[in-house]
Amino acid sequence: MTRLPTPLRALVTALTALLAVTAVPAGAQARPEPRAPEDFVALRSVDPTIIEEIRYVTPHNFVGERVDGYRQPLCILTRPAAKALHKAQIRLLRQGYSLKVYDCYRPQRAVDHFVRWAEDLDDQRMKPEFYPEVDKTRLFDDGYIAEKSGHSRGSTMDLTIVRLPAGPTPPYRPGQPLVSCFAPRSERFPDSSVDMGTGYDCFDTRSHTLDPRIQGSARANRLLLKNTLEDVGLVNLPEEWWHFTYRPEPHPDTYFDFPVSARSLAGRR
Repeated sequence: MTRLPTPLRALVTALTALLAVTAVPAGAQARPEPRAPEDFVALRSVDPTIIEEIRYVTPHNFVGERVDGYRQPLCILTRPAAKALHKAQIRLLRQGYSLKVYDCYRPQRAVDHFVRWAEDLDDQRMKPEFYPEVDKTRLFDDGYIAEKSGHSRGSTMDLTIVRLPAGPTPPYRPGQPLVSCFAPRSERFPDSSVDMGTGYDCFDTRSHTLDPRIQGSARANRLLLKNTLEDVGLVNLPEEWWHFTYRPEPHPDTYFDFPVSARSLAGRR
């Protein structure tokens, strides 16, 4: 075995020591995930009777896959927003209905996922259901996708009304035939919601809360949801019958990015 000169041996020894110090396991280098502020809670800890069907943790959404940042099917909101939903739920239960939430707090990484998907014009697998009459090149200009979302501030939620007793929503199987989100209720993807005239996350002007084409029981159901929630301090987004924000927002200028998971609540329920 050839013996290295003393200066070269010293250099090799130094490099070996440096590699030993810097070769830290990947897990040790990873930054800890951000946690939710103290005024964020799991909705179920405030009102366990509200039905939760968090769509973005499943592939049944306009992206067609689980969305980044959704670790668990859990509704997280600021405490005032959750308490407002509790008040609305009490009123609806007396009438034989329940609220059902589709989405609540949404991390910024999920919004970023939406943006990447919208920019990929080749990915149109969910178009037949969620945006059948909208060209994907128009999603930003028409306001269906944006780089920021009020959901990330923690006081906005997407929800509907279910008549009790609530039946289950059948699971979506990727690849199954899709039907337009504004087809008649009997033809759309089954949902335990009362008829709202369109399905959830329908990219179409028919989703505007007061769209004149939506009449009869569907219009009455939209107004029941709107009036009930507005009475407890929630404001509807006119372009989406399902979208409401608690006012005044506790965090009006902050867009959070902690994951949707129980761990983000730092030991709180």
